[in-house]
Amino acid sequence: MRLLFLALAVWGAIHPMAYFLQWFGENGYDLAGMIEAWHANAASSGLVWDLTIAAVALTVWIIFEVVRRKHWVGLIAIPATFCIGVSCGLPLYLFLRMGYRG
Repeated sequence: MRLLFLALAVWGAIHPMAYFLQWFGENGYDLAGMIEAWHANAASSGLVWDLTIAAVALTVWIIFEVVRRKHWVGLIAIPATFCIGVSCGLPLYLFLRMGYRG
């Protein structure tokens, strides 16, 4: 199961990043433009907010678990979540959590 979570974390990093890199290739490294594109219509805005709320909930859970278990390496999943996405951060945290024997 642990290796499945690692595979999902890698997939969750590579697959979305391919779309981001394609967008940057077409539009330049314009983060404001990317954020504007994320809100191009109501459907995409809904997905942005859905993922944002999921990322915040995951972050709260990670912090709670890390403080309780003293498994500090789990904090790596927070920047992975906000810099790459929940599709990477969640399975990465689950991979790290399953390997901890504290």
